[in-house]
Amino acid sequence: MHDTLTIRTSGQGLYEFTRPVQAFLREAGGGDGMLTLFCQHTSCSLLVQENADPDVQTDLKAFFRRLVPPADDASMRYLIHRTEGPDDMPAHIKAALTQTSLSIPVIGGRAALGTWQGVYLFEHRDAPHTRHVVAQFMKSG
Repeated sequence: MHDTLTIRTSGQGLYEFTRPVQAFLREAGGGDGMLTLFCQHTSCSLLVQENADPDVQTDLKAFFRRLVPPADDASMRYLIHRTEGPDDMPAHIKAALTQTSLSIPVIGGRAALGTWQGVYLFEHRDAPHTRHVVAQFMKSG
């Protein structure tokens, strides 16, 4: 079974979509297997991260901004791709450093996430976007 999940962002940051993932798995009829999530974009990424303390999200966003500043920062003057604004090429770099696909075991119809784990889309662009994540559940056996 597969579906496309839509996530609307309002700029850079982490957007949890664990609940829609769990709803997708319920619709898939439960059981055990493997969930694959694939982001259909090159300027955002996917990750499993802590969902209890919002400071984790704040710190991750700050870390990636320091690691890969906007293209108009003096340290990034070597970048050539600038046609979509100073956040675009850095967003591609951040996506290359992270991941656009996740594989999560499913046990008894639920994603086998830890107590404080959630599934996130990590938006690397400044402007709001509508993002699409393909979810596919393959039952085992």
